[in-house]
Amino acid sequence: MTSETPVQQPSDYDDMLRGIKAIAEGLRGIQELGVAQYTPVVDQIIATRSRDACHIQHTLDYLLDFACHPAGLALYKKLCRYYYTLDPAATADYVNYYREMWDTDQPEDQK
Repeated sequence: MTSETPVQQPSDYDDMLRGIKAIAEGLRGIQELGVAQYTPVVDQIIATRSRDACHIQHTLDYLLDFACHPAGLALYKKLCRYYYTLDPAATADYVNYYREMWDTDQPEDQK
């Protein structure tokens, strides 16, 4: 009689967790790439003192997708601070867009 140690097969749950982890790592990489690509855009807007509201808003729209990443949020805030000097009302809208999308501290009835 041979004593073999049974080989433990990975469970569906373990496979699912590995899949979720791989997706999360991929998303983080995409967020970091987005931040890297939009940093020069934001810097140029500010350095040239651009007043092109369409370009600024378009940039904020894209940055909102990366604002869950700390560096993405910093970049989003940087552009919002600049845009506030040009259009405070529109900037307030962008702050609210961030809150609606990413701020988890708000009670559900205020979202």
